[in-house]
Amino acid sequence: MVKPNELQAAFDLDFVPPALSPAEHYYPGQGIPAVVNAAERVVEILYWGLIPPWAKDISIAKHTFNARCETLRTKSSFRMAYQRRRCLIPATSYYEWRTANDRKIPYKFSLKDNKIFMLAGLWEYWNDSSGNEVYSGTVITCPAGNGLESYHDRMPVVFDRNNCWQWMEDRPLDELDQMLSPVDADYFNIECLDPQRSLF
Repeated sequence: MVKPNELQAAFDLDFVPPALSPAEHYYPGQGIPAVVNAAERVVEILYWGLIPPWAKDISIAKHTFNARCETLRTKSSFRMAYQRRRCLIPATSYYEWRTANDRKIPYKFSLKDNKIFMLAGLWEYWNDSSGNEVYSGTVITCPAGNGLESYHDRMPVVFDRNNCWQWMEDRPLDELDQMLSPVDADYFNIECLDPQRSLF
């Protein structure tokens, strides 16, 4: 977890709502913090699960909280957002579950220097039948980096302070594609969160 003022300082953000309540865990269907405008650099809250403008209702969000980097150009849910509405999602860790002995064991991945990082994301806006606007987002995933495949075959695309703002620039899609690459296991502290680990 990170305090709003720490997040603001770490990435030179113009504004982070003081009322932002950092959480240890975020789940699809909840609100997640995101920066959707590189010029203003303001943290806003998005519904986690991207709802494209043509969706009939928000149920599609159950299937769009992650977006595979390989299909961003072709999948109708993400194609326009990839071209025009990219975002950055701040985080201090992410989680994966590895199956062992018919049990799913959670693992926490955080940077070795414990610093905040950014996840590559997309955002959209959608109007419901009453005209209410919903702003939603998704986390982009890529194939797992070296040493991470045993935990999961995919991982979120991770940016640091040095390269995150390039993701928000007006760039050719070929250049954006090149940014959606994995990092290796030696980039992370990996912690097993299994409450029963001491029993084995």
